[in-house]
Amino acid sequence: MSERTALVISAHAADFVWRCGGAIALHQQQGVNVTVLCLSYGERGESAKLWKQEGMTLQKVKDARHAEAEAAAKALGVHDLVTLDMGDYPLDFSRENKARIVDVIRDVQPSFMLSHSQYDPYNTDHMNTTNAVLECRMIAQAWGHNPGQKVLGAPQLYLFEPHQSEQMGWKPDTFLDITSVWDRKRAAIECMQGQEHLWEYYTRTAQQRANHFKRNSGGQSGGRDCKYAEGFQSIFPRTVDSL
Repeated sequence: MSERTALVISAHAADFVWRCGGAIALHQQQGVNVTVLCLSYGERGESAKLWKQEGMTLQKVKDARHAEAEAAAKALGVHDLVTLDMGDYPLDFSRENKARIVDVIRDVQPSFMLSHSQYDPYNTDHMNTTNAVLECRMIAQAWGHNPGQKVLGAPQLYLFEPHQSEQMGWKPDTFLDITSVWDRKRAAIECMQGQEHLWEYYTRTAQQRANHFKRNSGGQSGGRDCKYAEGFQSIFPRTVDSL
């Protein structure tokens, strides 16, 4: 039986850490090979702390963010970190770059995928990423695209939590207990030195989602305890044999 795989498509170098670092570490622990695809380093729009330093250049910012992403990926046990350097603010979703994303999807053959919310007026890179991911997932399923390559099946796409959920129309239908790997997620969070202001925010988010996990697993009537969790919204119907 072939190994299960998963693919995280992250608009910027830190997004995969805040939003699904626990899912990555947990599934790696379970034997799922998780590939993280970073479309950009977030060098223009998500690196304010670095830009405030004297003598900073675009390449220095990219190098710093790449090093942070590599350290975080190592902390989470990521199987493979792929960076496309597509620029940010805005991300460049040219036909060529979409073809590069399709190549990664087909190479990984993920059992499931994770990416951003479908709407994000605060950061259009995020919602444009998910629009592109849906398009690239479709292309990867097409037998006529690069005939001879293995086509993609029908992996679920889970949307991880945006920064201001209420404004994004994001509605989680899946909560994942990440308590057992929280130390690894927190270590990855602390690799993101350029965005230290988010460390405690996403710690609190994980604690809040843990409360929702407990409530939906039975609450005070035998619900499972949980200290840290992540929430996700699924896009496609699930096919099951039992509930």
